[in-house]
Amino acid sequence: MSEALVATEIPEATAPGVSGARQFWRRLRAQRAAMVAAGVVALLVLVALAAPLLTALEGQDPTTYHPSLVDSARGGVPIGSFGGVGGDHWLGVEPQTGRDLFARLVYGARVSLGVALGATAVQVLLGVVVGVAAALGNRWVDQLLSRVTDIIVAMPLMIMALALLAIVPENFPRPILVALVIGFVAWGTIGKIARAQTLTLKELDYVAAARLSGWGTWRIAHRELLPGLAAPVITYAALMVPANISIEASLSFLGVGVKPPTASWGQMLSSANVWYQAAPQYLLLPAAALFVTVLALTVLGDGVRTALDPRAASRLRVGTGRRQEARQQEARSDRTGAAGPGPAKEATS
Repeated sequence: MSEALVATEIPEATAPGVSGARQFWRRLRAQRAAMVAAGVVALLVLVALAAPLLTALEGQDPTTYHPSLVDSARGGVPIGSFGGVGGDHWLGVEPQTGRDLFARLVYGARVSLGVALGATAVQVLLGVVVGVAAALGNRWVDQLLSRVTDIIVAMPLMIMALALLAIVPENFPRPILVALVIGFVAWGTIGKIARAQTLTLKELDYVAAARLSGWGTWRIAHRELLPGLAAPVITYAALMVPANISIEASLSFLGVGVKPPTASWGQMLSSANVWYQAAPQYLLLPAAALFVTVLALTVLGDGVRTALDPRAASRLRVGTGRRQEARQQEARSDRTGAAGPGPAKEATS
């Protein structure tokens, strides 16, 4: 019944279907910076997934020590130019241990991206469930869940993560543990977003029609409310991934994240902080990989946000100029032309 009412009375509510997806992709493709960032992210994901194949092609692995490739008389500095770069070791070797840097870098991409995506999934799941439950529950449920969300938001993320990671047994898989800790400690903001959006959506006519047709609360949430939550949740999730990568790198740098011999960009940076003069590539390579990944994900997340909400201007100025801004202003003027050029017409209508 509610689907018929939506189709006949407010057809624009069904826009997030095929036409909505087409509009989203069209808007996203129009942003050159976002498309370049998407290509970089796709390449990084491909490298992470193909890490065993790439290291097999090189003939190395991320854990084997090569003591003959480091100069023990100089404290373990790699032998050869540029940190031992050669046909057998494409990016050189690690100081002291002689482990292959290329192998550790591509395997580190798997850990860093996997932890960030896993933590984001936990944050989205918890935030949406708690936010929707608070908005649809009675006053006491709303107050209780809202106060819990406020406590989560107020918690200092790094301190809580450090405390939780320090008390868990060492035999627990560290990448999974880091993803779970970040997800359970940092879901508060998306919970607030989900609650506020649900409170707005449940006042719309098609949700009232579903309620009058006899649908239960959770059926309404699943069929009518969750599609409306998709845009803000996807937008915020896209911006959470680079933040989670930085958090994982920070935790590993502090020594409570991913433990050796598992390769992680943050863990590599933690080990490289004393080698920036003797073997600068050991510090620069993971730092550059982390910088490129976070930058690409941030630009892509901003592009997704702008494509889902074209009324909001991009917060980044990457790849935009006066000509592009003029075209965007012209497009906004065309969309609002039917309603009049400004507040004056709204007052007289």
